[in-house]
Amino acid sequence: MKRKIYDVVIIGGGIMGSATAYYLKRTAPDLQTAVIEMDPSYSRASTTLSMSNARIQFSFRPNVQISQYAFQVLENFEQEMAVNDRKPSIGYRREGNLFMVNAEGRIPAENALKMQQDLGCDIEWWTSEQVSRRFPLYNPEGYLGATFGPKDGHFDAYGVLMGYRAKAISMGAEFVHAEVSEITKTGKRITGVRLNTGEDIGANNVVNCAGAWCAGIAGTVGVLLPVQPVKRQVFVLDTKVKPDGPLPLTVLPSGMYFRTETGGLILLGKSMPEDPVGFSFSWDDKRFYEVLWPELAEFVPVFESLRLIRGWAGLYAMNTLDGNAILGEWPELEGLFLANGFSGHGLQQAPAVGRYISELITKQSHALDLSIFNPGRILENRKLSENGIV
Repeated sequence: MKRKIYDVVIIGGGIMGSATAYYLKRTAPDLQTAVIEMDPSYSRASTTLSMSNARIQFSFRPNVQISQYAFQVLENFEQEMAVNDRKPSIGYRREGNLFMVNAEGRIPAENALKMQQDLGCDIEWWTSEQVSRRFPLYNPEGYLGATFGPKDGHFDAYGVLMGYRAKAISMGAEFVHAEVSEITKTGKRITGVRLNTGEDIGANNVVNCAGAWCAGIAGTVGVLLPVQPVKRQVFVLDTKVKPDGPLPLTVLPSGMYFRTETGGLILLGKSMPEDPVGFSFSWDDKRFYEVLWPELAEFVPVFESLRLIRGWAGLYAMNTLDGNAILGEWPELEGLFLANGFSGHGLQQAPAVGRYISELITKQSHALDLSIFNPGRILENRKLSENGIV
């Protein structure tokens, strides 16, 4: 059987891989591009198991700029990703993100707010009294106030993923249902990938978009990434008292976050230091009843009466070095490009990252220079600074 050869092979067809394929075909239509995805149902993809949020409120300037581009893309996504007049539906709802601020977080919040506003972001400072007036179910006692991003919001993650995928296929990208067992190389040069069937696929450029599985794939060519799969759980609640209108994604300093969902339900999650590392998708109602419910009811007293309807678990690809993306060509291997370690932010960062990786591969000038996330910092053990990672 003749060995298949492509210009670019992308490992992982989730949001990052599909977006990268789209931008590659948009930038260089003749580039032979293959996306290899082990689970085309995406039942365990972080893309489809997330709470599908997009926010401008980051404390690190490049992350804010990445989100600014995401907002532009999402606004026009259904039109831009139409294939033969068939448009994807992504249900983009800009209901806001509200970050509560306590005394300890005041200075970082003020610094981030100034930086965001300097970049032209629509971000507001609310006093605790303003929070109470806008959302009377909340009890902001003990908080100094909050930052509110009215243009932050949520959307149908599966719809966005399928939009990018369908558009990339229509432009000539090939999606392959297979599992990559290793990346192949000769000396310091990437030569392609090997599938778990034993089949070799040739490529001068390989992009690791394997999400929570990225470190294992990178390790097959001796690249050690500080990325771990960390389980995050989401709980779906039916509260006795319903809000008068949509609640924004509300984030407490403890790491708890919640928002309204269609049908008057509440989605709730919390990032915790003891979250288990590994490829587990089980969810634990004990965590909700013993840890999360009491904290939720303290901030929203009427939510003391509710029913836990269901829950699910997904994986964060946690960058244990600094919680930020690892983007670009690995310094010690020509042709190996990384788009990894998004630590829960990959869905909203996919548009800018996919565009940037395509620019690197095709040697185009950068619409947004993201070289600060270069993988070289992993070798140097050099951290980037970002507060408020949820």
